[in-house]
Amino acid sequence: MTKARKRALVYFDPRLHRALRQKAIETDRSLSDLVNEAVKSSLAEDAEDLAAFDELKDKPNLVLEDVVRDLKKRGKI
Repeated sequence: MTKARKRALVYFDPRLHRALRQKAIETDRSLSDLVNEAVKSSLAEDAEDLAAFDELKDKPNLVLEDVVRDLKKRGKI
């Protein structure tokens, strides 16, 4: 069973649209497929970022000055 697709009107910068059309031709794919892939990739990156932030939420915040002082003390900078 094929999932129903939703239609959206999207406006592209003319140069971006030209590049997208060219890539679609070169890869024998539709503009919709390329845009869907790019959006999925972007959302996946956002989800990864949110997961990483969530993992760090209970860790203590570091004060920049303390970190710099410690690095200098250990001869790292």
